[in-house]
Parts: sequence; C-alpha cells; structure tokens
Amino acid sequence: MKKLVLLLVVLFLGFYLMTRPDSLADLSQDALANGWDMLTSLFEAVIDFVDALVS
Repeated sequence: MKKLVLLLVVLFLGFYLMTRPDSLADLSQDALANGWDMLTSLFEAVIDFVDALVS
C-alpha cells in the first residue's frame, strides 16, 4: 500500500513537472519559504520558553 501511494506521488510530480515546470518551481519555493518561517517561529518560541524558565 505504501509503495502504491509513493508511486502515485512520484507519477503525479513527474506529470506536473512535464506539463507545468514553472508552477512546480513556484510551489516548491513557497513550500520552502513557509517551512523556513515555521522553523524560525519554532526556535523563537523555544528560546522564549527557556528564557521564561530561567528568569
């Protein structure tokens, strides 16, 4: 079952890459930017939490 899902995802990405490469590039760039923002917010929250514990 997992292999089938993985195969379908790979086929979909391959089809998407061939038909609309600019859209796939924009999608991946947005995903990376959102992931970076989320990671930054997580680290800021951890720093604030530890600072609140120490002080």
